[in-house]
Order: sequence, then C-alpha cells, then structure tokens
Amino acid sequence: MTVTSNQAPDIAAPPQTHHKGKHWIDDWRPEDPEFWNGTGRPIARRNLIFSIFAEHIGFSVWLLWSIVVVQMTAAADGSAAASGWALTTTQALWLVAVPSGVGAFLRIPYTFAVPVFGGRNWTVVSALLLLIPCLLMSWAVSDPGFSFVGLCLIAATAGFGGGNFASSMANISFFYPEREKGWALGLNAAGGNIGVAVAQKIIPLVVVAGGGVALSRAGLFYVPLAIAAAVCAFLFMNNLTEAKADVKPVFQSLRHRDTWIMSLLYIGTFGSFIGYSAAFPTLLKAVFDRGDIALAWAFLGAGIGSVARPLGGKLSDHYGGARITALSFVMLAVGAAAALWSVNAVNLPMFFVAFMFLFVATGIGNGSTYRMISKIFRVKGEDAGGAPETMVLMRRQAAGALGIISSVGAFGGFVVPLAYAWSKAQFGNIQPALQFYVVFFILLLAVTWFFYIRKSTRMGQVGV
Repeated sequence: MTVTSNQAPDIAAPPQTHHKGKHWIDDWRPEDPEFWNGTGRPIARRNLIFSIFAEHIGFSVWLLWSIVVVQMTAAADGSAAASGWALTTTQALWLVAVPSGVGAFLRIPYTFAVPVFGGRNWTVVSALLLLIPCLLMSWAVSDPGFSFVGLCLIAATAGFGGGNFASSMANISFFYPEREKGWALGLNAAGGNIGVAVAQKIIPLVVVAGGGVALSRAGLFYVPLAIAAAVCAFLFMNNLTEAKADVKPVFQSLRHRDTWIMSLLYIGTFGSFIGYSAAFPTLLKAVFDRGDIALAWAFLGAGIGSVARPLGGKLSDHYGGARITALSFVMLAVGAAAALWSVNAVNLPMFFVAFMFLFVATGIGNGSTYRMISKIFRVKGEDAGGAPETMVLMRRQAAGALGIISSVGAFGGFVVPLAYAWSKAQFGNIQPALQFYVVFFILLLAVTWFFYIRKSTRMGQVGV
C-alpha cells in the first residue's frame, strides 16, 4: 500500500524502496496536517487497536504465574494448597520473578525485530510465540511432583509475553505525530498493562470452574486468544517502510546519555509496576496469610495502574513529562512509606490501600516517562539543525531508545519479587525491602529534577 498526498512532506521524502503487498505503506507523514487528518489518522487508529489487543494477550501470559503460584503456595502451617502443591514463599516469588527477568531481556531483540521484519509481521510472530508458555504451563502445573527447576524453566518462556511490549511501542511510535504520541503510547501501553489485571481476575475463576482446582486451564485459556491476536494482526495491521530501516538507529540511541538516565527512571516506574503486579498476590498470602484476598482482589492494583498510564501521558502532553514524572516519584515514596507502616502495624486494610496508591503512581509515571523520551529526541533533532532527514533519524533513534529503556526498566520486575524474597528469608519480614524503595524513589526524584527540570539545563528550558 502506498499512501499519497498532494501536499509536499514536511519531514522527509518517501523512501525509494517499495514493497509488494497491500500491508506495506511506503509514504507516511504524520507531521503533515493534511495527510494526517485525511489519511493517516484512520490507519494509525486501526493499527493501534490491534496492537493493543496483541500486547494485552502478551502481558496476560507474561504475568500468568503471578496468580497461579498463589494456588501452589503452602499455607502458613506448611500444609499443601488445594492444588496439591506446597511451594514455599521464596519459591513462589522466584516463579513470578523469572518471567519478568526473561521478558526484560527479550525486549532488546524484540525492539530490533520491528526494523528487521516490520511491525505487522513481527506482531504476528510474537503472538504465535505465546503458545509455547501457555501449553508448557498447562502440562507442568498438572503434576505436583514436577521439579522446581523445571517449573522455573517453563516460567521463563512466559517472558515471550514481556518482549511484546517493546516491539509494540516502538512500532506504534512511528504511526503518530509528536503532538499525539503521549496519548497514543499511553493507550497502547495501558491496553497491554491491563492484561495483568484481567489475568489476575479471570484466571482464579477459570481454574476452579466446576469445582476443584485445575491449574492447567490457566495456560489453555490463552491459547485461542493468542491465535486470534496473530490472525487479527495478519489481516488488519500494516508495516511502515520508515520503521523498516536498518538497525543502526537503535545502536545510535545507546550513545545518548539520556537513554540511560531514562532507563533508570523507568526502572522506578514500570519496574515497580510489573514487580508489584507480580509480587502483590504472593505478598498478601505471605505477609497476612490471606490467599482469599489475593485471588479475589489483587487484580485491582494492576488494573488501576494500567488505567492511570494514559492519564500520565495526557498530563505530560499538557504540563511536561518531567514534572509529571517527578510527581509520580513523590507519590511512590509516600506509598512505600505507607506500606512500610502498615506492615509494622499489621494493618491489612492500610497495606492494601497503600499498594493501590503505589499502582496509581506507577501508572502515571509510566505514561510520563514514555512521553519524555519522544520529546527528548525531538529536541535533540532540532538542536542538530532540524533538517527533515535529521528529524526522521531522531524518530528512529527514539523508537530504538523506547525498546532499550523498556528492557532495562522491566528488570525491575525481576528485582522487586527477589528483593521481597531476600528480605523475607533474611529478616523474616519485608520491611527492609520497603525501606529501600522509599530511599530509591527519593533518589529518582532528585535525578529527574537535576537532568530534566532545572532551568539551567536544555531539557528544563524546553519543558521536556
């Protein structure tokens, strides 16, 4: 497909390479108002819708173990769960940490996959890859005698779902103009993130449907949905020639100091979101021995955090991403302090409310940090002269940076559950981990102010 317009492009001439097939678009100019309003917006919206669907299923599969392990963890007296399993709290936290770590690592090659294969093409492949963790899980959890090492290896394949985010966000970033990126990326990310909440709400009902506990249904439930996501992407999405460039811009994005600073900030926002989402159900059972609440209500945290993500992007479009990011770190520090107090006071209602507040803060921060990335690279392009070819190059580097930053940040999802596991094993409680988080969030607040809010800095002057 080649989209044309009578108005000359304001950012770059269409690439000379043309592709056969109706799913390729060679001429894409979202910054051209006439092109965008007449042709671009409907195409971008269609790709966004099916990108959200595929990413949603990916996130659901990624966090499946976070809810399944609640049904596999021994009670406070050491007795086996109804499923026949009797995992320790440390083992359960390892099983929710491993998929997060693998998913974080896979986000790097998944970022490269978009320029190599095309956004639509890779969405099809990545959706089909989800069949592997789903089928393996359904096989392994049916046998309480299955080895723990084997469970960890199978849980690792759920990381395929975590990789989807990087390729999806990098792809969608090409479809939208700068002025609408915050909202579009926020919606794309929120649609994926909310898959965590949906899985944590639906799967407990699925595995006990009809009486008893059948954990194998957790994986089988997402098999047809993964196939549906692949089929929809194949039929309705597009590849952009502009996005299918060489992978050099991804490597070039690594040279920018801001890529690494934003990676650190994203550990604090998204790393906290995915880490808390994975660990929260297990913490409710381990700290307060309330597995019933974990199965019935833990989904609210991921749901609230997901809904708050596009809000963070929208607020950043109006007030600047750095300011909203700083606000999110203030909220995160307050929330962690409240959670610490609730554990010391053995106050379950306060613990639950504190974590809901933490999830809101992570959602807002996720949206604002992603908005900052595209703005930072746009400013870099303008400072380099603002020539059309320069701006195209910087958009490609921004897309590469999105993937790298999402990968580094997602490692927080690996560290958070293990930090709780270490704290529980070494001290018998999770207070030391919460104390660390309070200090960490205050540090990230200082980093945000120093590099992106101070008026003596270039980014502070332009209101990144």
